[in-house]
Amino acid sequence: MSLEFISVENIEAIAGKYGYWAVFWGILLENLGVPLPGETITIAGGFLAGSGKLNYWFVLGSAIAGAFLGGNCGYFIGKYGGWPLLLGIGRIFRISEEKLLEIKDEFRENAGKTVFIGRFIALLRIFASPLAGIVEMPFLKFTAYNLAGAALWGSVMVSLAFFAGHIVPLEKLVAWVAQFAVVALLLVMAWIFVPLWYESRQASKQLNQQD
Repeated sequence: MSLEFISVENIEAIAGKYGYWAVFWGILLENLGVPLPGETITIAGGFLAGSGKLNYWFVLGSAIAGAFLGGNCGYFIGKYGGWPLLLGIGRIFRISEEKLLEIKDEFRENAGKTVFIGRFIALLRIFASPLAGIVEMPFLKFTAYNLAGAALWGSVMVSLAFFAGHIVPLEKLVAWVAQFAVVALLLVMAWIFVPLWYESRQASKQLNQQD
């Protein structure tokens, strides 16, 4: 997630000034829904490590720790307050509680995969952990998937920036990662909503035939 008024140059400067704390807090707060460019700060940290200004292992550790703790906080937010909020959102968009319960059951079956893969997908990175809390995914199971996802995501992002930063400008690298995240999000949305749309259409046809 990024903010248009925060340039990549400014983000690089923030990462350079505050170092590992910028990486840690940036991704932790982004995981909690705060509109901060946490992933971009992580990439900037890896980029600076590649140029020798930061230590690769400390950047990696900060990214993994921030992502992991942010995910855990999101889990408890979802577990203790997420369902009433989801019901309220459902009423706004005229989604019945019965339908939300169906979606909840479907998500529960794939919660682990969503938490793990969601690390690499825009917006899903923010919502996957609270949703896991809402469906009451066992905490130890969530922790395992959350840690594995955070470790893989951190390793990929920091290593990509560390090595690719020698041949690709930071701005282009950030743009590529953002484009991948958006495409992945669109594919996930299609995977979720197309079957729901098809199911709704089939139900409407059956009702029309009965009439």
